[in-house]
Amino acid sequence: MKKMPLVAAVHDLSGYGRCSLTVAIPILSVMGIQCCPLPTAILSNHTAFESFYFTDYTEHMRPYYQEWKKRGLEFDSIYTGFLGSVKQVDIVIEFVKEFRNGAKVVVDPVMGDNGKVYTTYTPLMCQKMRDLLTHAHIITPNLTECCILTNRTYTGENVSKTEILDIAKDLSALGPKQIVITGIRHGDGKINNFAYDVETDQNFMVEEELVRRHFSGTGDVFASVLCGALTNGLNLEDALRKSADFVYRAAKYTTEQNPDNEDGVFFEHFLKEL
Repeated sequence: MKKMPLVAAVHDLSGYGRCSLTVAIPILSVMGIQCCPLPTAILSNHTAFESFYFTDYTEHMRPYYQEWKKRGLEFDSIYTGFLGSVKQVDIVIEFVKEFRNGAKVVVDPVMGDNGKVYTTYTPLMCQKMRDLLTHAHIITPNLTECCILTNRTYTGENVSKTEILDIAKDLSALGPKQIVITGIRHGDGKINNFAYDVETDQNFMVEEELVRRHFSGTGDVFASVLCGALTNGLNLEDALRKSADFVYRAAKYTTEQNPDNEDGVFFEHFLKEL
């Protein structure tokens, strides 16, 4: 019997709001992958809502994954998302070192958006994220996060492909071999996702129509599909197209239903197509 792929997903668990593990688990599962969650925190709903209940899971993470070690689990991919403290980044680096044998390491460095760093990200946290990237094979930053990681000044989203390629090459100097820069918005009503492969020295851009509403969790949806596609053996360009198309169709459909932005995109409607 062919072994089902295993992905370790290191994210928080938000009970409501379509992000992090409540996105990663169904997407990876429908793609024929067993998703093994390693929670970093447990929330009633994500933090874009006006109130939420929060439990920090940092002190439980090491004993949790040591049970996986006892059972000899081997992962095809390790996929990390938002991390809330320096200590969590250190734990994730230790986890990657212990379990990376043969695994693709996909890091979504969730640090900021629209030119602003999240309030939890101190200068030390930013440096720690750079340390984590040295252990990654694939990273999926947005343009704000690219600027944070490469010490650039954010000047807006309307950057040329030459500039994006320069940023990607600077990011690759940190260690990852495949750079995916997400959600690059232009004034022409388009949104682009860019990828650069260090080993082949190839780059490509996937363009979609811009859905003119912001929904929480779309980055998690994109990175989860990308992780699943790469784990299942798609090349980087095909995985990028699959991820961008899925997010676009889910966002467009959600806009037509007109829910609150914090509810996230109705990706469930399209799961069967993955």
